[in-house]
Amino acid sequence: MIDYRIKNNGDYTKTMGELVSMLEHTRAVTLEEIKDLTEEDLDKVVEGDVNTIGSLLLHIASIEFVHGVISFEERDINEVELQKWKTALELGEEAGKTIKGHSVQYYIDELSAVRDKTLSELGKRQDDWLFEENEWPNGVRFNPYYLWFHVLEDEINHCGQIRSLKRRMK
Repeated sequence: MIDYRIKNNGDYTKTMGELVSMLEHTRAVTLEEIKDLTEEDLDKVVEGDVNTIGSLLLHIASIEFVHGVISFEERDINEVELQKWKTALELGEEAGKTIKGHSVQYYIDELSAVRDKTLSELGKRQDDWLFEENEWPNGVRFNPYYLWFHVLEDEINHCGQIRSLKRRMK
């Protein structure tokens, strides 16, 4: 059952625990939304859209993976990582055509593998790490807290897309 409280649900520092609570709640909502989908549902291109539910799920995993690399390893993704995640990161027609043929369990496993690493890495850090300032090569400043806020907002947005696609499939 989904817990509708923001609280520290682990051995995390205060703010980190609250962030983890939000990440886990968001994921629980996504998983609830997709739990009964068939491979056909996951691969279906709905009229007026190019992204499938499967491509959106892999996109959610890819965004979390990339933000983990940036925030935990303080680097951008390398060529090997880009090869694996590029289509899912970019979405669009290519993703709708090539990300298919997988069960819902495949997507859950991909999401879980990335999330397990995220939780492990967040557990190694203190709250002050969230506020450490960094700068992109173009001069734009950011901190890890913003990166993880973006992971949340991206998944929430795409979960809404998944709901919309499911309604339009009926």
